[in-house]
Amino acid sequence: MSGDKAKLGLDGLAWFKSSYSAGNGGECVEVAANPASVHVRDSKDTTRAALAVHPTAWTAFVEFAAL
Repeated sequence: MSGDKAKLGLDGLAWFKSSYSAGNGGECVEVAANPASVHVRDSKDTTRAALAVHPTAWTAFVEFAAL
């Protein structure tokens, strides 16, 4: 999510598109965080519900995915 500008959603969250999203129609995600939760959604269908997790769980996921 580095270097991408935030897109403010109707939910008031600042959404960032994954830096791995090439914009060529593949699978893309957006992430928004606040002190209480991290939200993840499909960038191509932002009307669908987002997944919300605790920041500690998100950190553990990112660390595991980086292995």
